[in-house]
Amino acid sequence: MSKLTKAILNINSSADFTINADDINQINWLNGTTPIPKADIEAKMAELETEYDNNKYQRDRADQYKELKEQLDLLYHDMTSDKGDKTGEWYKHIKAVKDANPKPE
Repeated sequence: MSKLTKAILNINSSADFTINADDINQINWLNGTTPIPKADIEAKMAELETEYDNNKYQRDRADQYKELKEQLDLLYHDMTSDKGDKTGEWYKHIKAVKDANPKPE
């Protein structure tokens, strides 16, 4: 989904429209959809871009976390070894990922 389409649907999830060449100046509003002003669409695009940029750490973390089944296995082994605290391998793995990709202040 293009950034333009996403912005329009974030403003009006039931909007019916077509866009020619992903050009904000070539939006055709269909079936009685009230046209959304260009400035509102541009503002929403900027807002969504900022939100995306601000969440980079989440995407980076997701790429580095082990698969869920592997995390569960780590937790199981930690629990059977009485390491359900900060000494366990699961905790160490999660902390390493979070430390490498800190949440912005």
